[in-house]
Formats: sequence, C-alpha cells, structure tokens
Amino acid sequence: MIDDKLDHKHEDEELFEHFTFVADDGQQLLRVDKFLINLMRQTSRNRIQKAAEAGAIRVNGKSVKSNYRVRPGDRVALVLAYPPRVIELLPENLFLDIVYKDSELAVVNKPSGMVVHPSYGHYSGTLVNGLLHEFQSLPEASDSERPGLVHRIDKDTTGILVVARNEYTLAFLAKQFADHTTEREYHAIAWGNIKQESGTIIGNVGRSLRDRKIMSVFPDGKHGKEATTHFKVLERFGFATLISCRLETGRTHQIRVHFQSIGHSLFGDQTYGGDRIPNIHGYPRFKSFMENNLSLCPRQALHARLLGFVHPVTLQKVKFEIPLAEDISQILDRFRVYATSGKIID
Repeated sequence: MIDDKLDHKHEDEELFEHFTFVADDGQQLLRVDKFLINLMRQTSRNRIQKAAEAGAIRVNGKSVKSNYRVRPGDRVALVLAYPPRVIELLPENLFLDIVYKDSELAVVNKPSGMVVHPSYGHYSGTLVNGLLHEFQSLPEASDSERPGLVHRIDKDTTGILVVARNEYTLAFLAKQFADHTTEREYHAIAWGNIKQESGTIIGNVGRSLRDRKIMSVFPDGKHGKEATTHFKVLERFGFATLISCRLETGRTHQIRVHFQSIGHSLFGDQTYGGDRIPNIHGYPRFKSFMENNLSLCPRQALHARLLGFVHPVTLQKVKFEIPLAEDISQILDRFRVYATSGKIID
C-alpha cells in the first residue's frame, strides 16, 4: 500500500511539477521506477527513467537511480515537466538568434516583444514556433505548447534562454532550475538613486490579492512563494540606476516587483509604475527628455544577461553571456550624456 498523498505544486515561473509519494509500512522491495510507474499510469516508463538518469528522483532527500529498491517508509520525490495537452504547433522561420547549440541543448537570445510559448492571444510567432523550425522536434515539456522549455522570461524582457533538445537534457536541466542551482544574472535600469552599493531584497512573491493579472510582494510571508534577489549597483545617473541582479529564486516578475516594492520601479515597466516620470531636474525639460527615452524603450529595461548551469553530458559548469539589447544600450548612452553634461540628445 502507498500513502495516497500527492504533492502537486504549480509554480507560475517553473515549467515542471513536483510529486511526492510515501511508501506504506507494508511496502515490499520494489525498483523505484516500477514503484512510480504503478502510481503514475499516465506517465511513460521512459520519462521516469530519464528523470532518474538526470538525478530528478530522490528518496529521502537523496538522488537515486532507476534500480533503487523502495523500502517501507521511504519518501519518493520526482520532478517532471507538466503533462502535455493536445495543441497543434506550427514551425515558423523567425530568424532566431541562436548563440550556441549542440546535440543536447541550444542557447537563444530572445528579443523584446517575443512571447516564449503559445498562450491565450499568442498562438503564433512565439519562441517555440521558431525553435520547431530550427530543430524540427523537441522533447515534450510542461505541455504540448512548451516543448524543450525549462524556464522562460517575460515577453518584453530580452536575453538568454536555454532549451533542451532531448528528454534526458530536459530532465537534467529541470532539476537544476528546481533546485535553484543555476546561475542567472540580469541587468536593469531602475528609477531613482538606489542608496546601497549592493543589497538583497527578500519577500514572498505571488498573485496580487487585488488584481490576479499582476504580482505583489508579501514581506510577512503569508502569501506567495519565497523569493530572493541580490543586486549590485553598476552605474549611477542620479535620477536612475543601472543594476545587476542575481536570482536565488525565479518567481514570475520577481525583479520587477521586488524593485517596485522598495520604491525603484524598473524604467519603462508599465505594469509596475515604471512608465511614470518623476518630477525632478527642471520637470518640463526633464519630462520631455524622458518621454523620448520611453518611446525608444517602451518596455521594462530588463535584460537576462548571463546563464550558468551544469552541462548534461560533460557535467562541467558552462556560462553564456548576452550583450545588452540595443534599446537599453541607447537609453544608457543618453543617460550618461545628460548626467554628466546636462545635455539632451534628441
């Protein structure tokens, strides 16, 4: 007999789920893959074995292989991509900027305005459509419209994404994202002069209790999921600050809502107040200057610059870096001129 409890968590920002089963006192010795297959009849044995190979099956907190024999009282945890839904995806030649690829994975530089995967109102032109044109087939991920994906970034955020090209790599990378062992660095422009040279923002992030379409920070921890953002100041302009952010967690809109919570919304972020121009620096002239800047970068000035992870075959740590998107670079050049000379670039 098996304890009937199933821990099925859905994280908006993670494209995989966590299952937990506890073996009954009367459990006979049984291979862990067979143990899970008996309980998860909707999941193929191959997917479960691939998860074991990638270290995504744990018994009592330790990774095990498929031939581990489950004993009475064992707590068996499994990380898998969400089960597929039936949907037709069409390959599209979107001229993706693929900065690296091998037989296991691909690293992509996503432009602003591109949705990562199909969703309501976005049935074509997504990164997934472009990936299917490039690679013809990708492993099933969270559902049929997310093949190969283990993480994502917002539509208007630019920068780096890794994509799995087979089931083993998908499971291997998914475990690293689930365990928060990947290295992720973002660059962003925040309104205002952040006082500290570096710091950490800690506060649960979850759906707003007033508007479910946006996220909120819950410092008391009563709602949302734990979230931690480390930041460092790279450059100051007085009215804005260029920052580097490293994430321990990857919650939906984490950087955007964390900086809004400390009074420094990201430049151009229409959802979290970053499109409102502060009344400073001789307001009419400054306002006109910033309106032009917002038209050049009509999105949150947020760029996924660096991604590091352990390669599924070499088992070596690899890092990929993507230069700042052109619109953010243009804004920074204009800010530098204004901050040092007071001159406005039209």
